[in-house]
Amino acid sequence: MHQLKQPKPSGGRDSFLIFLVVGCGLLATLSWNSVMKPGTSQGERVTSKADGLQPSEGSKKDGSGVALINVPLATGHESLEKLFVQSGCAVCHTIPGIEPAKGREGPKLVLGTNGPLRLADPKYQGTAESVREYIQESILNPGAYVVPGYSDRVMPRWYGKRLNAKALDRIAQYLAELKD
Repeated sequence: MHQLKQPKPSGGRDSFLIFLVVGCGLLATLSWNSVMKPGTSQGERVTSKADGLQPSEGSKKDGSGVALINVPLATGHESLEKLFVQSGCAVCHTIPGIEPAKGREGPKLVLGTNGPLRLADPKYQGTAESVREYIQESILNPGAYVVPGYSDRVMPRWYGKRLNAKALDRIAQYLAELKD
């Protein structure tokens, strides 16, 4: 009897990890706290620019609809722990001081120690001149330097579109101070 061979899934582990990061980020983004304004009744959606949410073109005229693409992962106004969780960082990275961040798919984020070494590495292809700039560049352009032992395809390329400048700056500020 002949057995049919199952085709190997393309992408495998890397595709799953990307799916996991995207899924966690979307779930956190759509959580009650990030879509609902404190003190509002059920169903009132936040659509003010100050909160980082914009009404979509297809939203109702009263502004009650929000397009998913316009909802940032984080705005920078969250607590540090919530900022790292909502951004999806905690899924793949271990981040000292951020309790839920126990990921093992990405490097441990102690960039106060590792950042200068990465900037000096001949394989570094970016333009950053400081550790803080390196961190921001690593989020916005992950391919500028891939930490040895990790895949270039795991870090999402869409973070720049889903984190505002304040969130990006707070992440970089925190990580630049972390040392082993």
